[in-house]
Amino acid sequence: MEVVAKRLGIFMDHKSANVIPFTQEPTEDTKVESQFTHREKEHLLSKSEGIMHHAEQHQEAHYYKELGDIIRGYQEVILFGPTEAKSELLNILTADSHFSKIKIFVETTDKLTEKEQHLFVMNHFSKH
Repeated sequence: MEVVAKRLGIFMDHKSANVIPFTQEPTEDTKVESQFTHREKEHLLSKSEGIMHHAEQHQEAHYYKELGDIIRGYQEVILFGPTEAKSELLNILTADSHFSKIKIFVETTDKLTEKEQHLFVMNHFSKH
């Protein structure tokens, strides 16, 4: 019996991520949202730029940790999207030995619709 690799696609930016499992049967995507909203940024910026920056870093770390917890259960992952968030997450993951056996690919794309995201994940793993 052939063991099928557990594969995952994550379309992401600094605000949110669409987590797309690569499976034979259709599954529900998972949305992960950063808790650092534009409204919160403006509120904290009115108090102090230093406080705002610290809060932003804390929320970003929480967002990346949440994605890391999801990724832990997979063997191959493609991080894709239009911003540098995917590279920032990759740097965090490669610094953590818990992720050393996971193949992680990174690719820059334009902003994609949900359907285009699913096609991207399907095409990526069909080639690999």
